[in-house]
Amino acid sequence: MADRRRSSPRAPDSAYDKTNKAPQGNSKTSASAKNADAQEHTFSVLVDNEAGVLHRVVGLFSGRGYNIESLTVSEVDGGEHLSKITVVTSGTPQIIEQIRAQLDRLVPVRKVANLTADGPSVQREMGLIKVVGSGEARVEALRVADIFRAQVVDSTNRSFVFEITGSSEKLNAFIELMRPLGLADISRTGIVAIARGDAGM
Repeated sequence: MADRRRSSPRAPDSAYDKTNKAPQGNSKTSASAKNADAQEHTFSVLVDNEAGVLHRVVGLFSGRGYNIESLTVSEVDGGEHLSKITVVTSGTPQIIEQIRAQLDRLVPVRKVANLTADGPSVQREMGLIKVVGSGEARVEALRVADIFRAQVVDSTNRSFVFEITGSSEKLNAFIELMRPLGLADISRTGIVAIARGDAGM
């Protein structure tokens, strides 16, 4: 005679953690919380102006999976052969401390400053914005440029090139207003920054 005993109902396999670790939903929550802790920081890095320095700095970020939001570099002292690299990156406080420590260990680096954490700073970006249009759109582009104190540095019968300087947020706002007016091209320098006050780097 057939055995009619019923086994206890079993939950779907997905309800069990096969690795005896926390459920996947918890890890996603942790990742979200980690991303929420990430903040944008601006580093100013004084380096010897020699071949391969920029490659080493960029390699440090790419090799460890750190994101670069903005990067600028230029010679600041021809006599001493020094350049300054300004890097905008983002991460949790722990990641930011790791970035600073690893930059400090690079041989060509003379000094590292976290301009976001070390104190108040001035940060600026310059953009060249080309707008192509005619009629009312052309007039409106000039009106918006005047509000943002953008300068016309090139003009034809069909186009303007505006030069605008300020915070990244200011440039972003200007660009968005120019989109419906015939935005054709954008070039941005990236952020340059310096600490406020009388102390030098």
